[in-house]
Amino acid sequence: MVNLSNLDTEKTNVNTKNIDRLDTLEMVKLINSEDKKVANAIETALPAISQAIDAIYEKMKTGGRLIYAGAGTSGRLAVLDAAECPPTFGVDYNTVVGLLAGGQSAFIKAVEGAEDNPKLGAEDLAAINFTASDVLVGVAASGRTPYVIGALDYANSLNAVTIALSCTQNAKIAEHAKINIAVTPGPEVITGSTRLKSGTAQKMVLNMLSTATMIKLGKVYGNLMVDVRATNEKLIQRTKNIVCQATGVSEETATATLEKCNFSAKNAIVMILAKVDHETAQTALNNANGRIYLALEQLK
Repeated sequence: MVNLSNLDTEKTNVNTKNIDRLDTLEMVKLINSEDKKVANAIETALPAISQAIDAIYEKMKTGGRLIYAGAGTSGRLAVLDAAECPPTFGVDYNTVVGLLAGGQSAFIKAVEGAEDNPKLGAEDLAAINFTASDVLVGVAASGRTPYVIGALDYANSLNAVTIALSCTQNAKIAEHAKINIAVTPGPEVITGSTRLKSGTAQKMVLNMLSTATMIKLGKVYGNLMVDVRATNEKLIQRTKNIVCQATGVSEETATATLEKCNFSAKNAIVMILAKVDHETAQTALNNANGRIYLALEQLK
């Protein structure tokens, strides 16, 4: 038998005991009031989140990968965050990877029992050739998922950086990780339904981990996503807008410059601001590890 009684995610929310008797507006007001607690809960975990980001950055700046492992809602949110990184930050699809207990098909339909097998967590890491150069973030709202523990133990056996992300205090996965992020937004509106506040909390933390790391890696200039991939009409227009915002040129000038550098916003910005050709801009960016402001300083 699994004892869930001591988990924060399984406790009864006294504020919502009569939610089934409310009219629709009162019902959503109550859900909204509970959701407001999520950001405050994350605030208390910011030191640990910052520590995790610095550890991820140190590995990724030398070619390491960020790997997430989770089950159920936690795993799906991890896969979602990983999937958004390539179009947003221009990284390869193997740079940030989300592993979900039960495999890709479990994203749509749960694979019963997969999360209860710690060996599967280790096997999934081995299948992607996980090494000590990579970082593993184990994500489990309840903090007890065997699949995640198996993955963390495998990563620890390789002396890799391991991070636990849960929504309960004294989480079991914290005992299997070097860095522990515990965000506790309180009992769910519907008892045990961690797709609600816990899911929101995990999504926000995962956003911080990937976004702040990518900023530190030079994927952002000011607050512009300068490594965005122009792979559809919306992103092509966004790329043009980014160049216009960063340089102050017209859209016509931005488009003409982008056409000379394979629609790289980062290259186009350096070309325009430093008044150099594509090759010179690319060399400066390479020497600056992709950071536009450093590239521009070189070219003064």
